[in-house]
Amino acid sequence: MTHRLLNAFTLAGALALAATAASADEPGPGGTRPVVPKTGEEVYRTVCQACHMADAKGAQGAGAFPALAGNPRLAAAAYPIVMIERGKAGMPSFSDMLTPAQVAEVVGYIRTHFGNAYADPVTEADVLKFAPKTSR
Repeated sequence: MTHRLLNAFTLAGALALAATAASADEPGPGGTRPVVPKTGEEVYRTVCQACHMADAKGAQGAGAFPALAGNPRLAAAAYPIVMIERGKAGMPSFSDMLTPAQVAEVVGYIRTHFGNAYADPVTEADVLKFAPKTSR
């Protein structure tokens, strides 16, 4: 029985290794390039969640991170676009880090999740209207 269990663990480990190698972005274990977030949820989890928290309720502590959950300011798509593109106070600009497509995706995501119901679409063209003149 111990031999069967060992074989099962060996097989599980080999399958996990194969799955990891198949999803790597370059040869070698795990790759060296970070995964590029594409969907609004991926951008939120990768960039925004660290400050605004997983539930988007914000946080207080070393800094004040406003809640995005149930936030009426998100009704106008321009507000989150400008905040992401240009920053304000403690919020840095992400215009050099995120593409217009990523900004459009994450704005659409936060406006339709976390208790927000602002479903009108946000496009790359909308984002470019508010991009800082020095970027892009």
